[in-house]
Amino acid sequence: MTYITKPVARHPKMRHNALGLTPRDYEGTMSTLCAGCGHDSVTAALIQALFELDVEPYRVAKLSGIGCSSKTPAYFVKEAHGFNSVHGRMPSIAAGSNAANRDLVYIGISGDGDSLSIGLGQLSHAIRRNINMLYVLENNGVYGLTKGQFSASADVGSVSKRGEINRQGPIDPVSLALALGASFVARSFSGDKKQLVPILKAGIAHTGFAFVDVISPCVTFNDHKGSTKSYAHTRTHAYEVVETDFVPLRREITADYGHGDVRAVTMHDGSVVRLRKVAEDYDAANRGAALEHIADVRKRGEVPTGLLYLEETGQDMHGFENTIEKPLVDLRYEDLCPGREALDELQKEWW
Repeated sequence: MTYITKPVARHPKMRHNALGLTPRDYEGTMSTLCAGCGHDSVTAALIQALFELDVEPYRVAKLSGIGCSSKTPAYFVKEAHGFNSVHGRMPSIAAGSNAANRDLVYIGISGDGDSLSIGLGQLSHAIRRNINMLYVLENNGVYGLTKGQFSASADVGSVSKRGEINRQGPIDPVSLALALGASFVARSFSGDKKQLVPILKAGIAHTGFAFVDVISPCVTFNDHKGSTKSYAHTRTHAYEVVETDFVPLRREITADYGHGDVRAVTMHDGSVVRLRKVAEDYDAANRGAALEHIADVRKRGEVPTGLLYLEETGQDMHGFENTIEKPLVDLRYEDLCPGREALDELQKEWW
């Protein structure tokens, strides 16, 4: 991965938060993603959310797996802790890190390939344990780093860059999260910053596992007619001596619409994604109703967005395991390893 530092110039009238920090203090390196990638919009939303929440950069722990999404942590909060795990294993790293130091703000960034294929079991147990973290799934329906194969979230009938038609049903990540018992479930569109930023702020503040599915268009490998999550780019009247890829500059696709409204967002290839925002009187505390709402909206060919479910239990992984308030990382060696006699005494509880 190439790391390019950003210039240090700052506007003299740039706003400050309660910590005296500016939005620039929450930035990372220059992005090396394709121009117009929805993932960069997610980065911008995370920067704004952390700035507005007055989160100390040193308290942030950024975690990721493998894929285009795994590059996102490099682009925000450069002074934070970070760990890039192997494919699909980020939830386990998050669980272990959280068990050792509960005082950090954990932000996991994943993709539809990383979470819904090789990492599906890992994601399931992270939800089950209710790890106190924000889990952002950047969903574009393709494997961007391996030339655009269908991911597990690709819609039936989607056409790949090479012309193959997807005939397998997709895994809907928000329905999955709801069915597995996630305590915070939301969906947004990377181009709808007005909706995405408050959702991310709520997820960071939530005690427990906050799952946010973000429809984030890929501008390179879904650039063809028939895609449902990106735009088509075609070359015509050209003789290709060798197979190469060209990523054109595109304007970011944005959307602004009210509660309960449907917004048809046209991608660069002419394909349309229909987004429906939850109504103001939507009951986010009813898990069954949330599943019914998602199924009903999907039948109409629309994508439900907004805060879909919230359970304010206050019981995360540490609550289930009855751990001590002090982070394990701060305990003395003598407290962590009290000796054989103390362990023998502890074992008597299970005799």
